[in-house]
Amino acid sequence: MITRRSLLKAATAATAATAFSSATAYAAQEQPFTRQAFEAAQGKGQSILVEIHASWCPTCQAQKPILGKLFADPKFKNLAVFRVDFDSQKDEVRYFKARVQSTLITFRGKEEIARSVGDTNPDSIADLLALAL
Repeated sequence: MITRRSLLKAATAATAATAFSSATAYAAQEQPFTRQAFEAAQGKGQSILVEIHASWCPTCQAQKPILGKLFADPKFKNLAVFRVDFDSQKDEVRYFKARVQSTLITFRGKEEIARSVGDTNPDSIADLLALAL
């Protein structure tokens, strides 16, 4: 038997699912770094963020929720985000001339636009990402 309560519950669940799928459709997509994917994004002229990250790094952990919130902003929906593991991808760390973890580097196509090291200020990180757009 279908009750008014079960219809309301189903409608609420459907609305929540639609809102969630809409929100994720506008989010920047973070992916592990591969040279091939990075060069493909550069070749397309995309806006790119390279994040030099280490799981043990407290500054990286502080950056993570800030970046997550920014990636959900529709303004950054076309930002290609590549995460380089500081410990296991040493060749890539050297390629980007990153001396420490918690380094954020933005590109517009093949051109490096800006970088920051150890920044945990949401406003300046947002400004850094915006420079790549």
